[in-house]
Amino acid sequence: MDFYSTLLILLLVIPALAALVVALVGSTQPLLVRQISLGTTVASLAVACVLAFGFLSTRTEMKERTFRPEFVPGATADAPHATTWNLIDFNMGRERSAKGGPKLGAIQFYVGLDGMNIWLVVLTTILMVASVLISWNAIKDEDRVHEFHAWLLLLGFALVGVFIAFDIILFYVFFELTLVPLFFMIGIWGGPERRYAARKFFIYTLAGSVITFLGLLAVVVVCYNKTGQHILTFSIPELVTIFNDLLTNDVANRTFYENFQFWVFLAMMAGFAIKVPLFPVHTWLPLAHVEAPTAGSVLLAGVLLKMGTYGFMRLCLPLAPDASISVGVPVIGTLSVVGIIYGALCAKSQDDIKKLVAYSSVSHLGFCTLGMFALNSTGLTGSLLQMINHGLSTGALFLLVGMIYERYHTRSIAEYGGLGSKLKIITFCMVFISLSSVGLPGLNGFVGEALVFFGMFETRMGLAILGTAGIILGAWYLISMLREVFFGALKEPHTEGHEVEDITPREIAALAPIMAVCLLLGVYPQPILDSVKPDVDVVANILKDRKAKMN
Repeated sequence: MDFYSTLLILLLVIPALAALVVALVGSTQPLLVRQISLGTTVASLAVACVLAFGFLSTRTEMKERTFRPEFVPGATADAPHATTWNLIDFNMGRERSAKGGPKLGAIQFYVGLDGMNIWLVVLTTILMVASVLISWNAIKDEDRVHEFHAWLLLLGFALVGVFIAFDIILFYVFFELTLVPLFFMIGIWGGPERRYAARKFFIYTLAGSVITFLGLLAVVVVCYNKTGQHILTFSIPELVTIFNDLLTNDVANRTFYENFQFWVFLAMMAGFAIKVPLFPVHTWLPLAHVEAPTAGSVLLAGVLLKMGTYGFMRLCLPLAPDASISVGVPVIGTLSVVGIIYGALCAKSQDDIKKLVAYSSVSHLGFCTLGMFALNSTGLTGSLLQMINHGLSTGALFLLVGMIYERYHTRSIAEYGGLGSKLKIITFCMVFISLSSVGLPGLNGFVGEALVFFGMFETRMGLAILGTAGIILGAWYLISMLREVFFGALKEPHTEGHEVEDITPREIAALAPIMAVCLLLGVYPQPILDSVKPDVDVVANILKDRKAKMN
């Protein structure tokens, strides 16, 4: 195992072991639990950064690629970030081809990094550090601090696992595992309606993901039966290659593949649309955000929702390309625009500042799916960049809302006014992140949104024009919130006699890296765009070829 493969395994091992250690430390040493959690997340961030820089160095010399097994991550010298172990070998120790026996394949521990997931992994580790820091004093019951941090670290482990898994079974295990820690975080440490919110979150997302898993297994079975070689594989890159070869070469079964893709697309849409969430299956999200503790909201908005958009890009588009063109563009494109406008209008009508940010998340995630279903390289790149931008900006907004709530114990906008005269640094951070969220040129949101609209303009001009309303509405509700809460005459909720302080060094440590990345991506996004291009082009070329054959 080479250096990068070792680091890749450490991304999973470090938080998993830390979660176990924290749980075993117990309730007697809450400070030690916090220190272990912080050290773990910082170490994971350092590993992710080393991997990212190594990945960038390998990508600077890469040329255009086609999607074939020899270009699978880890198979060539220019993409060393992958490792594979057999977990269940269906050949049961037999020689696969020496005696003409069946090539049954295996379920693999197949993890890797490419342009589609590397920056989502870095985003996850950044927000994990921020989540530990913002939770430092938030868990008032000292006897349960170890429980909270154990679930938090387990959630970080599962989130990274989802993004780096290249085996369908492994992907699904991590996908479902993310539900468990967040269910307990919301249900135990959430607000007054925490149990209802936790149940609704769990039932919605579990039901959808089970349907998605059945659709993915159907692809595995079809690839196994139709190739004539009876190779049972769960490797995502291999399935994409095999299935697209079938679409190209097995002309006799064209009608079968068209009908099959339609049902597979609907199955994958069931899980991924709920996870994003798209309108109208978004109703679980605002409640979950409002009731979750701050760390839960940060990770839910910043990372967990990206599992849906990532699933669309990694699995749905390349495994159901014809249905993505014929069904996905009109259906998902329209639902994305409706979600953008509906989420923005709901955000404007909120009096609860956390619920405002929750609905803004629904609106901004519509940009991610809108760009993705432009089905071209520009739109897909904008969608991927917007996933990262949304994670940074909305994650930071939830951090800031949590800081304000920790000081005043209310989220009602009507009870605030003129906080800028008292909480100057928090106000500066809130203005900065709000402008990032609305897409101010020079900050990260602008680049992603521009690419999304350029991409969709080529595909469906009407949807692109309607989607731009989200930018105007986003500026409306966020700037209105800033005006009401932070400017004008000072109005504070009752603070029970204690003096409210401005931002603390711990809170600066949570926010500063996020703000720095927002600025960097706004000023100089080109290295990120160059690093994701080869993998985005693979998906875009598959869709372009299928579109040409359909016409």
